[in-house]
Amino acid sequence: MSQQHSAIAPAGHPAEAERGDWWRDAVIYQVYPRSFADSDGDGMGDLEGVRSRLPYLRDLGVDAVWLSPFYASPQADAGYDVADYRAVDPMFGNLLDADALIRDARELGLRIIVDLVPNHSSDQHEWFKRALREGPGSPSRERYHFRPGQGVRGELPPNDWESIFGGPAWTRVTEPDGTPGEWYLHLFAPEQPDFNWEHPAVGDEFRSILRFWLDMGVDGFRIDVAHGLVKAAGLPDLGSHEQLKLLGNDVMPFFDQDGVHEIYRQWRLVLDEYAGERIFVAEAWTPTVERTANYVRPDELHQAFNFQYLSTAWDAHELREVIDRTLESMRPVGAPATWVLSNHDVTRHATRFANPPGLGTQIRLAGDRELGLRRARAASLLMLALPGSAYVYQGEELGLPDVVDLPDEVRQDPAYFRGAGQDGFRDGCRVPIPWTREGSSYGFGSGGSWLPQPAGWGELSVEAQQGVPGSTLELYRSALAVRREQPDLGAGDAVEWLRAPEGVLAFRRGEFVCVANTGGESVTTPSYGRVLLTSGDVTEADGGTKVPADTTVWFTTRR
Repeated sequence: MSQQHSAIAPAGHPAEAERGDWWRDAVIYQVYPRSFADSDGDGMGDLEGVRSRLPYLRDLGVDAVWLSPFYASPQADAGYDVADYRAVDPMFGNLLDADALIRDARELGLRIIVDLVPNHSSDQHEWFKRALREGPGSPSRERYHFRPGQGVRGELPPNDWESIFGGPAWTRVTEPDGTPGEWYLHLFAPEQPDFNWEHPAVGDEFRSILRFWLDMGVDGFRIDVAHGLVKAAGLPDLGSHEQLKLLGNDVMPFFDQDGVHEIYRQWRLVLDEYAGERIFVAEAWTPTVERTANYVRPDELHQAFNFQYLSTAWDAHELREVIDRTLESMRPVGAPATWVLSNHDVTRHATRFANPPGLGTQIRLAGDRELGLRRARAASLLMLALPGSAYVYQGEELGLPDVVDLPDEVRQDPAYFRGAGQDGFRDGCRVPIPWTREGSSYGFGSGGSWLPQPAGWGELSVEAQQGVPGSTLELYRSALAVRREQPDLGAGDAVEWLRAPEGVLAFRRGEFVCVANTGGESVTTPSYGRVLLTSGDVTEADGGTKVPADTTVWFTTRR
């Protein structure tokens, strides 16, 4: 038996949009603007393109839309190098386009969350250009981390920190008189100098930026590198030359320092000045879920991405462990758990799950496509059944795989061009999504796409899947409709685990039951009631339910 739920009223109704606690069980859809929809045919997505597709997102059933950066930027790191935080980059449009998008979203019952990049600016930011012009000892240089080098002539970096993108985390500047001079810190690309958050002007500027966008009507901010703003006093050496292997396992002198929390307490005061329950979401890579919970204490941020969950293999034991640990960690601070499977920085989960576990979150192997899709669908239903908020990355509702065979000459990920850094294959999850079966870019736009789309992309398009029973798009639509309809889904802080065969997760939430078979064989479980939705075909016999491998089933005990 294959169960599909008929569509009900989607997210777009203002009464629900005004709920004070909307973010506790929200499903938030990430839009990567350059790859979502292109309105002017230049091959690059833009704000007007996003605006034109807002009805699609309303009908999908999400509550809010998070937009990756669209600020004025030289695009050294796809907009995460911001030159002007109060301007829209011309490739995406202008402030009027942003205003129109925010207004249209509000009318459709959708909230808009924008990216904020407070750890670093672009090297083309006016502050940094002034710091270079004014030279050593100038007040402008105090807004960044400028230091004299080590060695006889200052020819060595100030410390041993390494960039996340590979190589030293320091670049030496040429002073106004033409001589080699000081070094500046950049935890990412050299075009992304880190702010010095000890300087009061930095805090003043970002509180002003928050108010600028709040006055524009945005509903919240996703904070990029939320764990990176404060550096340990004195910028001490790490004493290791394999620092990237330590990330996510230890508290580093440049990540997850306790001082970041005072910054967020100040930001929360700003946010609370505005009506409508605006929110902060932290991108905080921390060693443990327990340390992640520090970011969502009652007077700080509202949500933090659960990267431990994203990094977990499709394995019942490992998933249960991280689910329990997450819920236990969030409960004392009163924050909802936040679940995510894919984003713009990791290989799409339809491809991760197509490969053996242990390969990390950036993979250049296609794996078993059929297996990956089956697991991705099951994993999505499992995620959406858990208490708290969930994030959906654009295209995952179409079951898109990563594009793993992009030619090297078209890649644009800055990490790809720096040795010993990240794998540099993030372009694979950023390929523009398909809307139609045919066309120069499968409906993305009229003028091709900035990254090449693979042959056959059209068969995964919205057009190809819309209204087709069993398609991944209709599975997501049904799941979000059921989630909204069922009072026991969404917000909460606990699950009741049920006895289940090896490799199977089964839990109850009130009158709702979820069963996820992560094993390689079919299993028969008790029939917990009426089947609401399944990620694959199931059969019922002798009072039980036969659940195939890599399949998730939703039941209700309500008659």
